[in-house]
Amino acid sequence: MNKAVTEGLILMPPPFAEGLQNWSSGNGTPGTPSYDGAANAAFVPSDPDFGGCLELLKNQATQRLRWFGQTPILPGLFLRVSVRIKALSGALPTVRIAGFAANDSGGAAGGVQTTGPETTLQTYGDVVTVSAIIGTGPRGGVDMNWAGVAYGHLGIDLTGPNGGVVRIDDVQIEDVTSFWLRDLMDWVDVRDHGAVGDGVTNDRQSFINAAQEALATRRSLLVSDGTYFIGANLTIEAPVRFQGTLVMDMDTRLQLSHSFDFPTYAAAFGNEDMGFRKGVQALFFFTNHVDFDLKGRRVRVESPVDVSALTGLTAFAQRRRIVNGQIDLVSGPAWAETTINAQATYNTGNATRLDNVASITNVPVGARISGTGVGREVYVKSRSVSANRVILSKPLFGGSGTRTYSFRKFQHILDFSGFQTLDRFEVADVEFLCKGEASAISLPTEGAIFQAKGCTFNRPFPKGITSTGDGCQGMLVDNCQFLSNEMPLPAPQRESIALNSNANDVKLRNNRVVRFAHFAVLGGTGNIISGNHFFQGDTEQNATRTAGIVLTRVNLLTTLSANYVDNCYIELTNEHSANPNWANQFSFGGLTLTGNLFLCSNVAPNFRFFTVKPYGEGHFLQGLQVSGNVFRTLNGWIDRAEGVDTSIAGLRFDRFRNVIWENNAYNGITNPAESPLVLRHNQNSANANWTINTGQKLPFRGWARTVPGFVMEGVPRGSGNEVRTGMPYVLVEDGPQNDRVRMVWPSPTRGRAVVTIRVDAPL
Repeated sequence: MNKAVTEGLILMPPPFAEGLQNWSSGNGTPGTPSYDGAANAAFVPSDPDFGGCLELLKNQATQRLRWFGQTPILPGLFLRVSVRIKALSGALPTVRIAGFAANDSGGAAGGVQTTGPETTLQTYGDVVTVSAIIGTGPRGGVDMNWAGVAYGHLGIDLTGPNGGVVRIDDVQIEDVTSFWLRDLMDWVDVRDHGAVGDGVTNDRQSFINAAQEALATRRSLLVSDGTYFIGANLTIEAPVRFQGTLVMDMDTRLQLSHSFDFPTYAAAFGNEDMGFRKGVQALFFFTNHVDFDLKGRRVRVESPVDVSALTGLTAFAQRRRIVNGQIDLVSGPAWAETTINAQATYNTGNATRLDNVASITNVPVGARISGTGVGREVYVKSRSVSANRVILSKPLFGGSGTRTYSFRKFQHILDFSGFQTLDRFEVADVEFLCKGEASAISLPTEGAIFQAKGCTFNRPFPKGITSTGDGCQGMLVDNCQFLSNEMPLPAPQRESIALNSNANDVKLRNNRVVRFAHFAVLGGTGNIISGNHFFQGDTEQNATRTAGIVLTRVNLLTTLSANYVDNCYIELTNEHSANPNWANQFSFGGLTLTGNLFLCSNVAPNFRFFTVKPYGEGHFLQGLQVSGNVFRTLNGWIDRAEGVDTSIAGLRFDRFRNVIWENNAYNGITNPAESPLVLRHNQNSANANWTINTGQKLPFRGWARTVPGFVMEGVPRGSGNEVRTGMPYVLVEDGPQNDRVRMVWPSPTRGRAVVTIRVDAPL
C-alpha cells in the first residue's frame, strides 16, 4: 500500500534547488522565518556526494530545519522521514529527525513525541543517513507516535555545540506502510507458508502451518486464489476465508472447526454439492459442533447423499443436526428408481425372510416389495448373496409359497440406510425440494430418536421419510409440512406416502400433510399422533377416499388426539402378520381417539372415517375408546362414521371387549354410533316381551351384548291400568342380527323404559 500513489497524497518536500523560502528555521508554521537570505544558510548546486544541497552553519542550541508544507498524518499511514548529512568543519553536531505536530485546528498536538533517534556525526566528509518513522499507533518500529495528529511540518534538528558547518541532502518523506501491511491485516495467507495452489502439489502442510500461525496470532486464514490439493485429512481451527478452492479425495475430511457452515464449505470447494457433502462428512467427526448450519442457503445436490458411504461409518450414536436451509435436487439420471422382478420363497416359520431369491445380486437393499400377500411398506432390510436370502422389514400376510415379487428401489436426497445403527440424528428447518423425482430421507437400518422438526417436504415421490428397518424407533416428526407431488390426481390414483415406520414409539405432532395417498403407515406400537392436519380430498363427486393413517399392529398402545382428519380415514389392519388369523393373541385395540375433527366432502355414502380391515379370521375389538370427536360431512350424507372392511375377513362381534364410543358429535351421518347406547323405549300396548331395537346405532353395527342398566320412566301398568311391581329381566343379542335387547316381564306390561346397551361384554 502507498497512499502517495493510491490516493495522490503529497508527501515529498521540494528539493532545496527550488528555493530556501520553502524551509523554516522555526517550527515550520506560517509566519516563522525561512532560510531564504539567511546568513548561515546557502544552496550549493554541485556537491560531489549530494548534487544540489543545503549548506548550514549551526549557530543555535537547537538548529531547526522544517518544511513549510503540511504533511498529512492519517490513521494506518506510516511515514519514514530520512536525510543524508555530512560535516564539513567546526564542531560536530548531533542530528535527529524532528517536526511540529499539529492538531485539527493547527495548534500543537499535545502528548506526542516530536523528535526521533539522535545520531552524532563522528568524522568530516562521511555521509550519514538519519531517519525516523512516524505512525499513528504504538507499533514496533515506530519512532514517533503521532496518534491524533492532523498534519506535521517535518525536517531535522541539529543539537550539540555550535560553530559546525554541515551539508544536507534533500529531505525524503516516504510512505512505508507496506512494512506493517502484514501485521495490519487480520489474516494469514497460505501462500506465505509455501502453498503452491497448482491443484497437483500437496499443500496440506502449508495449510497446517498457516493455520497454526493464524490461531496463535488470533487472525483468520486466507486461502488466496489458486487450486490447492490436500492429500489427507485437514483440520483448521482458525477462522478461514476462501478465495481459492480445494481439491480433496472423497475419503479425506476437511474439518473447519471455527467456520463450520455450508457457505464456507461451498466456497472451499467452489461447488455447492461437494461443499454440502464435505460438511456433512465432517459433522460426524470431531468439529466442536453439533449442527451443520446451511445459513439459510439453498444447496443444489446432483445425486443422492449416501451419508454412510460418505463418512465411512456404519454406527454413530451422538446427537447431530442439519439445520436452516433448503436442499434442492438437480434433475438428472442419478435420481432414477430401479425395479426388478424376482421369484422367491416365503415360509411363515421365518416370518421376515425370503429364501431362494432369484437374481439376488440385482435386488437392492432398501427396495420396497410388492406382490401377492405383501402388505404396504415392506422393504428389503438386508440381503445375503451367498445364501440367496433377503431379510424383510415386516412379515408377509399371504402365507407360505413361492411367488414372484417386485422390488422397487427409490432414491433419497439424504440416505442414511447404510448405517446399521444411527441414533439422535435431526433435521430442523430444512426444506427438501424433491420435484417429484426422488424421496427426501431414508432412515438407518437400526437406530433411535430420529427427528424432523419444522421441515418442509416439497413434492417427494413416492416418500417423504422412509424407514426400511427399525431406525424409526422413537421417531419425532414435529411441525413439518408435507406437500404431495400428486395433488391434481384423484385420491385413489395416488401412491405417494408422507412417511412410514416399522418400530415403536413414533410421535407425529402438529404437521400439515396435503393430498398424499396416505399420511403415515405405522407398523409399530406406542404411537402418539396429535395436532396434525392431513387432507386427501380431490375434485371428484361421489368420490372414494384413501386412509390417512394406517395402523398395522393389532394391539396398538396408540393415541390420536386433536387431529384434523380431512377427507381421509383411520385404518386398522394386521397386514404385517405372517399368520393373520386370530390365535389366542391380542386382537385389534389398545387405541384411543379423542378430540379429533373428522371432515369429508363429496364422498360416496359408504365412506367411513374409521375402518377396521382384518387380514385373517377370528379377530375382534378389545380396548378401543373413541370419544369427544366431531364427525361432519359436506355436500352429502354418509351412512355411518365407522365400518369394517370385510373383503378378506370380518370381525367377531361376540368377542368385543372394552369398546367405548361416546360423546361424539355427528353432522351429516345417518346412523350415529354410540356405546354405551342410551335408548328410550315406549311400550304402548301391554306385552310380556319388549323388543328394543338398537337401530344400527351400536358401533360397527355390532351386537347388543350387555345391558348395564335400565330405569322405568313413570309407572309400569298392565292392560287394565293396574300397577306392575314385578321386576323384568333382559335378554341380549336378540334378533337375526343380534342387535336387539328383549325385556321380559312376569306379566304383560306397558310403559316407558330408558335402557343402556353396550356393544361389548364384561371381561
